Amino acid sequence: MDGNLTAFFTNMIGTLAVILVIAAFIGGSEVLTKFFGSKMNWKYSLFAGLLGGVFGIYGTMSGLELNGAIISVRDIGPMLAGFTGGPLGGLIAGVIAGVHRFFVGSTETQTAQLTTYACVIATVCIGVMCGFLSRKFHDKLKKPWWALLVGIVMEIFHLSLVLLIVKPFDAALGIVKSIFLPFILVNAVGFTLIITMISYFEKQRIISQERSRLKTELEVATVIQHSLLPPITETYPGRPEIGLAASMDAAKEVGGDFYDVFFVDRDRLAFVIADVSGKGIPAALFMATSKTTIQNCVRDFPTLSEAITVANDSLCSNNTAQMFVTVWIGVLDLSTGALTFVCAGHNPPVLISDGIPEYIKRRSGLVLAGMEGVKYREQTLTLKKGDRLFLYTDGVTEAENNAHALFGEQRLADCLKTDAEKDPDEIIADVKAAIDAHANGAEQFDDITMLCIRYLGA
Repeated sequence: MDGNLTAFFTNMIGTLAVILVIAAFIGGSEVLTKFFGSKMNWKYSLFAGLLGGVFGIYGTMSGLELNGAIISVRDIGPMLAGFTGGPLGGLIAGVIAGVHRFFVGSTETQTAQLTTYACVIATVCIGVMCGFLSRKFHDKLKKPWWALLVGIVMEIFHLSLVLLIVKPFDAALGIVKSIFLPFILVNAVGFTLIITMISYFEKQRIISQERSRLKTELEVATVIQHSLLPPITETYPGRPEIGLAASMDAAKEVGGDFYDVFFVDRDRLAFVIADVSGKGIPAALFMATSKTTIQNCVRDFPTLSEAITVANDSLCSNNTAQMFVTVWIGVLDLSTGALTFVCAGHNPPVLISDGIPEYIKRRSGLVLAGMEGVKYREQTLTLKKGDRLFLYTDGVTEAENNAHALFGEQRLADCLKTDAEKDPDEIIADVKAAIDAHANGAEQFDDITMLCIRYLGA
């Protein structure tokens, strides 16, 4: 008896291993999704039924015979078909495996015949019952303990039919006593392993689809974010008194840095560079809000200090995410070169006059959206013909190399030592090249945004 038990275990486990490999190949591929789509339909149920039927036939053919009974993992096929294809899939698999079992069953004795009938009925019923259970409790069946319980109940049901149908009862009882342990254990555990495997592949497929969807949405968000930035072209701002160039490279698909250039009136041009706290979608949304708020306030209020004070209060009032934004904003009178500016916690820009760079390190105010009621003081300076103003976010000076050394203000200043004829786009290109050389392939974790203005005089 111990030898029979070992043989049953060995044979059933070997057959189960083959079924697991095939199920893993099919479940891990995109074949079902490509052929039938993501939703279950009758074609899907038919495929599941046919596949489960094939598994059932293979289980019968590789099983061991004991007194006319074929001890196998046949039931796993209909159970799997019921789980994946519903009642229809379970019925198809059960009928296929059951019919095959009927024709290969031994007919030498009445006991063997009755064993065949019991197995056929059990196989069909198990497929249908698993189909209805899956329809009603599909999510629960994905959990290993529930799948194991269902597998045990189905195999107990199978053996119970053997006891009820097979005569004489002593012969049926002898068969059940000999096989119940490997029969119940291997079939139940095998069903659990397949369900767990299928659930895993299903989760991975969903994750992959979500990643693909998110990637598409981020690509769209990137396009939208860049469309919010002013198009600096030959026709905009379209004034001979000024030359402009800008660039923004987000560390992620979308970022929180932004720049803006707009006319306050016919002769006054406002330009902004800003850096929102955080990264990704939240920073991009706050960036859009900040940009619009600042621009509206600068156009609506007579002084820059008043405009930024109001903009700060407005951003604070709706700041449930507790984000903030550093800002450097200037308003340049194109006819005189007079520049009025406000710094709200942002990096000091660099004034390049006669080829010599100098940081404009004046007193800075608090970041915007940090606290309501803050008053911002405007400051002034005058640009002369040929002067260039270089504005940037901290992604420039904090760019790291593989040794985590920062690019720093000194390297930036050295890079900005240039002749008086260089255009803003050439200056930005030089700084980009210097950052890339410093980083030497190291990944950057902050947005890198630059804005360069050249005053050409009235």
